[in-house]
Amino acid sequence: MVERLKSLWTYRDLVKHLVIKDLKLKYRRSFLGYVWSVLNPLLVMIIMAIIFSSIFKRNIENYPVYLFTGQIMFNYMNVSSRQALESITGNAALLKKVYVPKYIFTFSKITSGLVDLVFSLGALVLVMIGTGARFSWYNLLIFFPIIQLYVFCVGLGMLLSALNVFFRDIQYIWNAITTAWLYATPIFYTLDMMDSRLAWVIKHFNPMYFYIGQFRDLIYSNQMPGAGIMIEGCVTAIISLMIGTAVFWKKQDEFILYI
Repeated sequence: MVERLKSLWTYRDLVKHLVIKDLKLKYRRSFLGYVWSVLNPLLVMIIMAIIFSSIFKRNIENYPVYLFTGQIMFNYMNVSSRQALESITGNAALLKKVYVPKYIFTFSKITSGLVDLVFSLGALVLVMIGTGARFSWYNLLIFFPIIQLYVFCVGLGMLLSALNVFFRDIQYIWNAITTAWLYATPIFYTLDMMDSRLAWVIKHFNPMYFYIGQFRDLIYSNQMPGAGIMIEGCVTAIISLMIGTAVFWKKQDEFILYI
């Protein structure tokens, strides 16, 4: 692991270049450019809040903030994992010509998604101001669940990118999984609206609940997350990273035969 971290540091300039390239391509020929990093999640949140507030408005206080705190965290996992999934196959031409550590491409996709997440926090601040939400010093601790989610996504991205080299159908399967995962995560609703047995399963076996729950505690509830959910989030992130990197490094020498 130490050697891999040293290798990553050696290629830090390449990672930086790939992240910047992803961001530039995303907003290429756009009049507002990077402003869309704030406007896009804000507009989506407004539309979703209008649609779902009629269903949950009576049960959830300050629904726009509740919705947005879940939405931006889940969107980061969803978008970054989809981009990471094709990070190896999408750079096949380059990998066949020169030697570049293959994980660099996957890592850069997850990192560029993190930059978008940071921009989305600006939209969250606007929503909080617009809805009269209370700010507190707990808001400053949001980096903790974000780092956990980032580590989780790196491991997940490594696993998906390796699997996609050998099984191209994984991209379609993953699309179905993330759709189901979205509705199995308390983004639009609260757990107390569900059957207690199903709520228990989500609370203990849905990784996104760990990170969204911590994030909401710090932003929406203005309190420290419980020790249990923080431990579950950290352990899940480490397990994801270990499994993802193990599969990736075991199979990476075979990538060239399939891309």
